[in-house]
Amino acid sequence: MTFKDIFAQYNWDEVKAGIYDKTDRDVAHALNKTGKRDLEDFKALISPAAAKYLEPMAQLSNQLTQKRFGKTIQMYLPMYLSNECQNICTYCGFSLDNPLRRVTLTDAQIRREVEVIKALGYDHILLVTGEANKTVGVDYFKNALKLIKPHFSHISMEVQPLDQQDYEELIPLGLNTVLVYQETYHKDDYKKHHPKGKKSNFDYRIDTPDRLGKAGIHKIGLGVLIGLEDWRTDCFFTAAHLQYMERNYWKTKYSISFPRLRPFSGGLEPKVEMNDRELVQTICAYRIFNEEVELSLSTRETEKFRNHIIPLGITSISAGSKTNPGGYAVEPQSLEQFEISDERTPAEIAQMIRTCGYEPIWKDWDVVYS
Repeated sequence: MTFKDIFAQYNWDEVKAGIYDKTDRDVAHALNKTGKRDLEDFKALISPAAAKYLEPMAQLSNQLTQKRFGKTIQMYLPMYLSNECQNICTYCGFSLDNPLRRVTLTDAQIRREVEVIKALGYDHILLVTGEANKTVGVDYFKNALKLIKPHFSHISMEVQPLDQQDYEELIPLGLNTVLVYQETYHKDDYKKHHPKGKKSNFDYRIDTPDRLGKAGIHKIGLGVLIGLEDWRTDCFFTAAHLQYMERNYWKTKYSISFPRLRPFSGGLEPKVEMNDRELVQTICAYRIFNEEVELSLSTRETEKFRNHIIPLGITSISAGSKTNPGGYAVEPQSLEQFEISDERTPAEIAQMIRTCGYEPIWKDWDVVYS
């Protein structure tokens, strides 16, 4: 059995109704519970009824985060290797039907980008590509890892879903973490937003974390693109997916991200808006539900929001991000995948973190400690 089998037992509309039916009493029960919270508690914490409990949720989230992670914030940076993509995705600047000049970094260009990123202070990097198996497939990833691994203690990837054997071949080359976002767990809307390409296969994508778990990856990142469907229901399924993964692949670590739909060239308006208070509520809900999971926030969010979110449950944050291949040194003017909002430098973000009383950490887990 995989998560796909468990997911098939749910009905989207029934789950949604169950969230919106939660009461003040349900929220209070979830907050006052002394043992581990379950999925019904999570429903209560992301429900409209919980909005008035934001202050006690934030206080509890702060306490639980400090107990497990201390007063530290991990810094990371995305490095885009290619904007080649064979998928049509309604929300993405790299979509096949979006006219732009396609760029895939050469070995020399990768080395140049690495040089600039290292000068910023980073020792943890996230490699990102579009989904184009023939251009940026497993062989390309193997070569990129060989070039990049000597310079970073931790390498994450956010690329197209691969087969289990592919992951098993990439892990020894330095791959530590894979981020694979379902985008939305609403099966009909998923198809609407992914009409062409391998990504249109909902089942293959939802099974990807299982393949990663079987391959023995160090860490898996889960999440949805907030704005494609009802965010509360999508977040419930992300939490259910996380719970399943932890029970079945307990040696692997997990992270959750909260990307809200951002504009791109040709853009898509969010179907459902999540305001800043609701994002804070969601971050706190995940922390209260799961004390061990890492929670990440990208430069999609505004400077003001990121300044205030540091004590409320986040454990990692990007800074100085470029969302185009070669964006740091090679081709800084090429088309971005989406617009960033917080444009401060890594040094400025690190200082902001210190001002909040936290310590910026420039690397993640290191193989030397395994």
